[in-house]
Formats: sequence, C-alpha cells, structure tokens
Amino acid sequence: MYDHGPQHPLRPERVLSTWELIEACGLLDRPTVSTLLCRSADDDEIGLVHTEAFIDATRRAGHLEPGPWARFGYGPGDNPIFPNMHEAGALVVGASILAAEAVHAGTTLHAFNAAGGLHHAMPSRASGFCVYDDPAVAIAWLLERGVPKVAYVDVDVHHGDGVQAIFDDDPRVLTISIHQSGDTLFPGTGFVSERGGGDAEGTKVNVPLWPGTTDEAWLAAFRAIVPPVVRAFGPWALVTQLGCDTHATDPLAHLRLTTRAYRETASLLHGLAHEVTDGRWVATGGGGYQWARVVPRAWTIAFAEMADAELPDALPASWVATMEERIGGGIPSTFSEPPPERDELDPRTEETIELVKRTCFPFFGLKP
Repeated sequence: MYDHGPQHPLRPERVLSTWELIEACGLLDRPTVSTLLCRSADDDEIGLVHTEAFIDATRRAGHLEPGPWARFGYGPGDNPIFPNMHEAGALVVGASILAAEAVHAGTTLHAFNAAGGLHHAMPSRASGFCVYDDPAVAIAWLLERGVPKVAYVDVDVHHGDGVQAIFDDDPRVLTISIHQSGDTLFPGTGFVSERGGGDAEGTKVNVPLWPGTTDEAWLAAFRAIVPPVVRAFGPWALVTQLGCDTHATDPLAHLRLTTRAYRETASLLHGLAHEVTDGRWVATGGGGYQWARVVPRAWTIAFAEMADAELPDALPASWVATMEERIGGGIPSTFSEPPPERDELDPRTEETIELVKRTCFPFFGLKP
C-alpha cells in the first residue's frame, strides 16, 4: 500500500473512503460505469519518464537496503522510505496507465484513478509525497502510441511542477496549472513566466493565485484561462489532476474553496472533454489532506459528473455513520457547503488573470 506512515498527511484512507462513498451513492451500479482491474506498471513503463537509477533506488530503498537514498529525495520529511515503496508506486502508475489505455482503446470515454495524481515526482527524484509521477507516465504512454497532443490540467493547490518539468520542451503536451502562488507555498514554482522551452515555448501555462482566494475568484480564473487555451491547443485527450487541497479547511494550504468549486470545475472539464477531445478524459486524484471530511465528497462529485449521474445533496447516512465512528468526530452530511465569506472576484485575482492572458494567449493566437 502507498503509505508513508501514520503521521504523514497523505493518508491512504482518503482514497479508500472515496471509493466507499462512491459505492454507497450507487454510482458503481450504473450501467455506464465499469471497474478496471488494476495491475502494476513495469520498469519500462515507469521508465517512460523516470531514470533507471531512480527506479532501482526506489526499489532498493523500499526493500530497506542501505544506500544514498537522500540523493533521490528519500528520507525524513515529505518522502520517508516505507516498505515496498516501488511496488506501491508501480501499482499507482499501473492504474493510471490502465485508465489511459481504456480511453485510448475507446472502451470508455472517461476513466478515473483516485489514487493517482502524484504530480511532484521528478525524473530522478521523489518530491512532495510523490514517488512516481503517474499522470506524466500516462501522458507519455499516450504519446508513445502516436497520440499527437495531450492537454494536462492540474487544479491542485500546489503547482504541478513534476509534469511541467518532464514535458517542459515537448510541444505535444500542454500543461495548465492553477494553484496557490509559489511565493507562498511548496514547491515554490509555477509562475506566469514559466512557459516551456525551445519549440514548446508557450505550451506551459501557470495561474498562480494568492492565499485567501475564494470560489468566485478561483472559478473566474479557471473559466478565463483553461477553456480557451485547451480549445486553441486542440488536444486528442484531456488528462487532469483533481487535487482538492484548495479547500478552505485544508491544513497544508491557504485557499478558501468549497465543494461548489469542485462541482463546477468537474462540469467545466467534462464539457470541455466532449467539446474538444470527443470525450476522451483521464482523471487522477491528487492532494487533499482533510481526508475524511473533504476528499471523499470532492472526488465523488467528480466521479458522478464523469458518470453523468445526479447526486442527492444528502450523503448516505450509513457512510456518514461509518466515517464518524472511524474518526471519532463529526462528518458533513451534505455534498454542498455554505459559501465562503466575501466570495468575490478580488482585484489581485483579476490582475493575475490579465497577466496570464497577456503572457500566454498570444502563443495560441488568442487575444488577451
């Protein structure tokens, strides 16, 4: 299991609880929904984006061999070594590859790997709780099969630095990351000036927002930047990272979103996929550290959108009772939440939107 230990904020229970809520809502019983049996990615597949030395180090460290593992990002802090680390990471990557494979083969239009979205891992280094960069591997897997263009949209509160770095000079991959500014949050990157290198200049788009940004401002930035850029780029497939650590109660960041933003974002991405990529959409999870109170609701909202399902606002009482017993505390009883205080498009977000437009839109033939 992908588990950094009981004191680590990236708790595996958040993924398990999400699938329990999805099942409790009856979404897995819908005729349009199927479950794919997972498999582990092999070294060649992981090696589409990671170095052989890093894969070897991850395997040996996870088998508790002594070695210079700090060189590869492992040690106390964000990326502690845990048993069978390679095997756990390979399973996450395998699930994202299977999602990409199903969409590529046309056996499904949309596929979701809630355990995925480990977007900070670099080619030869673990980072930010992430061992292997599964969304990057899924994108590389699609490119290996002749897909001409892929658009990657990352809504995690942290900049999707690993995916951007891996495809920095690849014009076939558009990356858009909307996140809390690197001036105020890990990993300290994701500024508007980061646009990609060489022939790929312009294909890397960053929307850094300030602490305190609420639903209305965040959604205004998303609507203003993401749909027009994705349309202009014209990808064959859409790959997304749906981190929900943007929530107002998340302990590791400082945005003030509610589940309203997650519902509207999922709807916008769904519509964009059908408009631009004939529906081809590979979704992954990502960050989110209110593992019981926020993550399951956020990702169930996204899953329901992908399944064209209407969710009642009330959570299943049996699921709420189980979770409250599990955590020894209260759980929200509805998917919806009250709006944040002073929920408005603030001047700083307006300035960021205009800066991104002036900087990035000309690369796509768009008017700022």
